[in-house]
Amino acid sequence: MPKITYIQPDRTRRALDVPAGTSLMQAAVGANIKGIEAECGGCCSCATCHVYVDPAQVFMVPPPDIGEAELLEGVAAERRPSSRLSCQIIATAALDGLVVEIPERQT
Repeated sequence: MPKITYIQPDRTRRALDVPAGTSLMQAAVGANIKGIEAECGGCCSCATCHVYVDPAQVFMVPPPDIGEAELLEGVAAERRPSSRLSCQIIATAALDGLVVEIPERQT
C-alpha cells in the first residue's frame, strides 16, 4: 500500500497508507483531511480537490487529461505547474512516498 503525505497550508503533515486503486481525494476525505472539499464526489467536475504535487515528484504521476487540465484553469488558489486534482491521481505502488500539498482555499 503506497504511503502518501498530505501537507496542510499550515505545514502540518499527515501520511496515509492509501489502498491501490483509490484516488488521493477518496483517501483524504475518508481520513478527514481538511482542505479537500471534493464537492463533486470525485467525478472531475468541480476542482475542489486541487493539490500541488511535490515538484520533485511530479514525474511520478501521469499528466492531466484534457478534462482535468481545463478544470485546473479555474482553481480558486494559485495554479502551479504541479497542480493536479486529487480525484484524478489513483494510488499505485509506484506512488509510494508521494507528497501533495493542499492549497489554502478550494473555493
